[in-house]
Amino acid sequence: MSLAQRWREARPPVAGVHLDSGACSRQSLAAIDAAVQHARHEGEVGAYVAAEAAAPALDAGRAAVGALTGLAGSDVVFTTGANHALDLLLTAWPGERTIACLPGEFGPNLAIMAGNGFAVRPLPVDDAGRLDVEGAARSLAADRPALVHLTPLASHRGLVQPLAAMSEVCADLDLPLVVDAAQALGHMDCATAPAAIFGASRKWIAGPRGVGFLAVRPDLAQRLQPRLPPPQWPTALSVLQRLEHGEANIAARLGFSVALGEHLAAGPALVRERLAEVGRMTRTAVADLPGWRVVEPVDEPSAITTLVPTGGADPETVRKRLIADHGIVTTYAGVERAPFEMTSPVLRVTPHVDATDEDVARFVDALAAVSA
Repeated sequence: MSLAQRWREARPPVAGVHLDSGACSRQSLAAIDAAVQHARHEGEVGAYVAAEAAAPALDAGRAAVGALTGLAGSDVVFTTGANHALDLLLTAWPGERTIACLPGEFGPNLAIMAGNGFAVRPLPVDDAGRLDVEGAARSLAADRPALVHLTPLASHRGLVQPLAAMSEVCADLDLPLVVDAAQALGHMDCATAPAAIFGASRKWIAGPRGVGFLAVRPDLAQRLQPRLPPPQWPTALSVLQRLEHGEANIAARLGFSVALGEHLAAGPALVRERLAEVGRMTRTAVADLPGWRVVEPVDEPSAITTLVPTGGADPETVRKRLIADHGIVTTYAGVERAPFEMTSPVLRVTPHVDATDEDVARFVDALAAVSA
């Protein structure tokens, strides 16, 4: 049985066509059941006793994150999502607040950086928006920021950034590299052991909403100063325990842990290969569609296809009509996703490994109809 067939059979039947995994993939029955069973267990024995019983499964989830990022399970904490993870990290940063990132950085990330008092410096890119690694090395050596932040796969387009090369540059310069893997985890190879890496459950890993992770290398973790509990209070909690301390949706964390295990069992390299194939299939199918321009090169190794309207169509209206008239789910991306780079809204198409030729053909026909 193919990867696509196994993926499809592990999930509830899809209602229509789901081309929105860059926003939220469809969970497996096993991930759903894990969350449901934990909620039932909370009702039987109480939430805190149920949480203690879930600890081994949660440790396995942390170990899976470690395996996918090049860090250890003990370096990982669960969060409520990617934005929460970045805010936890930057709030706890103890020193100078300067950060270098791509001009196409995710808008909410920029807001969190600004809210934590970080001054942003742009990294050099080529005409397509891809990082200029050599130029970045020179720029960072000449004017060192406190942190380097890289989003290897953005929210507003499917260009794959050179994460491994940038990791080497930052290691050579002894600069902490923070990686936003919200779109990258489960989509590209993230096992570069950066100083810190964070992401979400709900995208390519296909876990539930409302949970994510932050992984911090021990040398950086020792420098952090979490707000809670306040430093003057006596506590035996480690830095990472303090970052994760507080109320938690354990059921969602268990669903995420199951989804991570399913991803590892499927074979991350095989998943990456299939996602790249799905991206090529989609971009080839829409390449000649009147009224739209494809942003990514056809062979870009990602499943994300970004469509810019050239004939006056409104991507937000198009998305709504695709759902209402054809049962096809895509993403509307406004300029706030990358405010320093985007000049107009786009339509984003993000199928997962189970996408078929028929799904894509149905989307192309529907897009032509609603764009007319």
